[in-house]
Amino acid sequence: MLLHSDSPFVCQTPKRFWGTGKAVLSRKRKLTMELLKVMRTIDDRIVHELNTTVPTASFAGKIDASQTCKQLYESLMEAHASRDRVIKNCIAQTSSVVKQLREEREKNLDDLTLLKQLRKEQTKLKWMQSELNVEEVVNDRSWKVFNERCRVHFKPPKNE
Repeated sequence: MLLHSDSPFVCQTPKRFWGTGKAVLSRKRKLTMELLKVMRTIDDRIVHELNTTVPTASFAGKIDASQTCKQLYESLMEAHASRDRVIKNCIAQTSSVVKQLREEREKNLDDLTLLKQLRKEQTKLKWMQSELNVEEVVNDRSWKVFNERCRVHFKPPKNE
């Protein structure tokens, strides 16, 4: 199955899945992790990308480093924005589910299945919130490497 950053399956837990056990939630978390892993490929390979596309001083005349850095900058911006959108969308969706489950739980304190589902969704929410921290570290690392190699060749627009 191909997933893209706007796929609702990545973070939603529809009612029909509530109470179906760990297998469904585990598969969904694995799919989300796989999506983020694929989306982080550009960041994982930035050093290699810069080493193979941005010339050292001895090869500076053979390659247009400013254009290469500009393209890499645009790719990084797009990748970071896309991942941020996916993670925040999942957080918003999961927060909504948690809120709904809390309201249902207040009405029916004896329903252990509901409590179990609420705990699962709260765990999922915490996990997605921690992904924002991971994202910050990944992005910072990528921008540091980018700036080290491209600062001479390309100046990003001030508004970004």
